[in-house]
Amino acid sequence: MFKLNKDWANILDGEFEKNYYKDLTNFLKIEYENKDIYPAKENVFSALNFVSFKDVKIVIIGQDPYHQKGQAHGLSFSVRKGVKTPPSLRNIYKELNTDLGCFIPNNGNLKKWAKQGVLLLNAVLTVEDSSPNSHKKKGWMTFTSEVIKKLSERSEPIVFLLWGNNAKFFKKVIDENKHFILTSAHPSPLSVYNGFFGCSHFSQANELLTKLKKNPIDWQIDNIDF
Repeated sequence: MFKLNKDWANILDGEFEKNYYKDLTNFLKIEYENKDIYPAKENVFSALNFVSFKDVKIVIIGQDPYHQKGQAHGLSFSVRKGVKTPPSLRNIYKELNTDLGCFIPNNGNLKKWAKQGVLLLNAVLTVEDSSPNSHKKKGWMTFTSEVIKKLSERSEPIVFLLWGNNAKFFKKVIDENKHFILTSAHPSPLSVYNGFFGCSHFSQANELLTKLKKNPIDWQIDNIDF
């Protein structure tokens, strides 16, 4: 039902035949036919399609897609060109400014991060219009847990940035003896002052990548012309 590149499709092959995934896709087929569901079907697996399994250096886990028309395009915290930067992402930009001196850009498209090996994965990959968390208990978290599990089985270390309780849920499937986990509050305006501001996760992540002899991430999102 959803387009997934060969790399990830091979790794996750066993999931597609499981009952929970069949139930999920049957549910979503009806949902997409009868309701406004985001993101568009071709973008549901964008996070995985942008970063091959072997190239993942950093994982940032979001909650579920933005639930207003035109916002979500399959990357956690990211929005399409021309869409107003949402509050959580504005707070991420503020922390980047404090942490690394990045200027605050005029857009919220995070494709640049994905192209450098940052997996921007939501815990739940679809949502009904104007109804946050509407697909939370439909099976997606079983699927995304398997994605994280497969990454944890990789011999090469990964840096996981877990912001808020929904992201910290995945900590239990990550091998902490092999990988690096940085946790904080969620960047939402409701919790950002509980530990997200001042967490310095972006500079810490780059320091870890440098120690691993990997190229650090250029976190600066560029301004674009509208």
